[in-house]
Amino acid sequence: MPLVYEKEDTGAGCPKPPAPPAFSALTPIANLPDPFLMTSGTRITTRDQWACRRAEISSLIQYWGSGSKGAPPSNLTATFSNNKLTVVATQGSTSLTLSSTITTPSGTGPFPLVIGMNTATGSLPSNLFSGVATMVFTDSQLVANDFNVTRGAGDYFKAYPDTNTGAMIEWAWGVSRLIDGLYKTADQNKIDLKHIAVTGCSFQGKMALYAGAFDERIALVIPEESGGGGEASWRFMATQTGTEDLEAAQGTAWYAKNLLQFKNADAPKLPYDQHELVAMIAPRAVLAVENTAIDRLGSQAGSVSMKAAAEVYRALGIPDRIGFTQAAASAHCSFPSSQSADVTAFVDKFLRGKTTANTSIAKTNYTTDMSKWITWSTPALQ
Repeated sequence: MPLVYEKEDTGAGCPKPPAPPAFSALTPIANLPDPFLMTSGTRITTRDQWACRRAEISSLIQYWGSGSKGAPPSNLTATFSNNKLTVVATQGSTSLTLSSTITTPSGTGPFPLVIGMNTATGSLPSNLFSGVATMVFTDSQLVANDFNVTRGAGDYFKAYPDTNTGAMIEWAWGVSRLIDGLYKTADQNKIDLKHIAVTGCSFQGKMALYAGAFDERIALVIPEESGGGGEASWRFMATQTGTEDLEAAQGTAWYAKNLLQFKNADAPKLPYDQHELVAMIAPRAVLAVENTAIDRLGSQAGSVSMKAAAEVYRALGIPDRIGFTQAAASAHCSFPSSQSADVTAFVDKFLRGKTTANTSIAKTNYTTDMSKWITWSTPALQ
């Protein structure tokens, strides 16, 4: 299957799923929802069908979890000067400007690229990305006050007035517009557009995950310590205490307004779970970096989600494109050196093109009984 696509959303032409039911009419699903089950009630049997199943998952997550990602703007211009990319996106009468400086290695390129959320390589050591160009997505160019977001405020909502929308998907839209700019200035910027990665830590790890899930031009996604709202299962965290669970997530406008209806007791009513957000990256590559030393991050719930998402990759015949690595870090986003080899393997294979790199990485401290959470069978898609 392709390692990456040239389109932001290859499922844009798939049939739209039926309108979601009211919250009161949702049917509880105690286990992790079946990622292979279409809303029609049939299960996919071929790899080609994954694109439209992925589109259904995207629709569910946008309605209940993130809010809608704005469509590409009606007009977008991009300039590249003195290593700075500037993008002006115009939708209706509203224009939004995003900019970032690209730092490239010496040489003529083209170079693979990592887009870091607010810092060049997130919280990962820059030496893990030698030979890779870097650029920063600055979230404040779209949303001010990272941890105290005002829903519906700012120019983005003038252009896309859907106040169900949360900041995570708004930031994902912004990353996509920078990628639009990279494509428009490809003859100048020295970037290998088939080898783009995103990374970030903590809430910026969530940002990287949403950006990668919702833009298929991103070849590699490395969320670090993304916790609740990242790869960690809402259902599993609802069975724990002290994690960044559904109720802990209610104090921010990072997510859809519709998500506010769910308390921990309602977790089984969610029509999706975070393993399906991760699975949306397939067939592209993803490595989750998790910290077991901070209970709030829900690293056990993260491993549950990653194991479930890995079943999608296994069904597609590409199990080497998903991995997760867990260690007890000394502090939030401090990144232990013991995980360096795991990140390097994914960077080698999916950015640098070293096909022999071993990316069969599934490291966890937990022996969770997955039979309670995965009650569906994994098809061998043809």
